[in-house]
Amino acid sequence: MDRVPDRLRLAESIGATAIDFSAGDPVEQIRDRTDGVGTDHGVDAVGYQASAPSGEEQPALVLNTLVEVVRATGAIGVVGLYLSADPGAPDEHSARGELLFKVGKLFEKGLRIGTGQANVKTYNAYLRNLITAGRATPSFVVSKELPLDAAPEAYQRFDRREPGYSKVVLKPAA
Repeated sequence: MDRVPDRLRLAESIGATAIDFSAGDPVEQIRDRTDGVGTDHGVDAVGYQASAPSGEEQPALVLNTLVEVVRATGAIGVVGLYLSADPGAPDEHSARGELLFKVGKLFEKGLRIGTGQANVKTYNAYLRNLITAGRATPSFVVSKELPLDAAPEAYQRFDRREPGYSKVVLKPAA
């Protein structure tokens, strides 16, 4: 689920069903595609900086959408970043890391939820070996490779969601 055309096309290129939330209610779109059942699992890879189609920041938007679209007894993984304090938050509760989250609906549906950052040291050698052996090719997500000194402009373009700036790899000078 996204609103950035480049990222939606990228998801489709690997066989995913892309949901453009700027084209209508994503919960309705997902329910329509799953005969009303919802998904088995969902992942919040956005975190507290989630925004509505209007561009307004809504820190609990992705979590609450997942509670609605994941089928009963399904699971939600949260790898998107959440902060215990956010001075730039849109309201006083979010500024303290307190989100209005549909915990009652989560409980009612019997959903499981797991959170946290990846334990990189547990997986990095294993994943590196898969890549060097050609068994995993995560580079398909890379949209641009640029020199390190292009970082400020590349980040600004990424932040504006410009086409071609979904995942930029910066390379230091040789």
